[in-house]
Amino acid sequence: MEFQKFGNNYVVRIDKGEEVLQKLKEVCEKENIKLGGITGLGATDKVVLGLFDTEEKKYNKTTLTGPMEITSLIGNISTSNGKCYLHCHINVCDKNMSVHGGHLNECYISATGEFIISAIDGEVERELSKEIGLNLYKFL
Repeated sequence: MEFQKFGNNYVVRIDKGEEVLQKLKEVCEKENIKLGGITGLGATDKVVLGLFDTEEKKYNKTTLTGPMEITSLIGNISTSNGKCYLHCHINVCDKNMSVHGGHLNECYISATGEFIISAIDGEVERELSKEIGLNLYKFL
């Protein structure tokens, strides 16, 4: 993985075999980014998607393998207990041109991944909502 800063934006290349969330979090921690947005695309051969069940208050996970294009990744950066917290969703296209998407749990790059992190000055913490079952933005 390599990245370069341009103003409040970071252009990030994630390399073959690297896990996307781990590398994006690494950039955020190294650059002390506590609030922002993420967009990206690339190629993957393994992705773990989630769908939140609002009644059971848990994520159901599905693992997809094989050659896929990351047609869209979008996410945000905040903090939880003062530490970097990434929340990303992803769409991938398989060899049949079928698109699958959901909450991103894991994604391994098969060729290259290209991402933009847009940093925002400030910090928004998250707090677990027992009613909803998710870590929600907590504004002071």
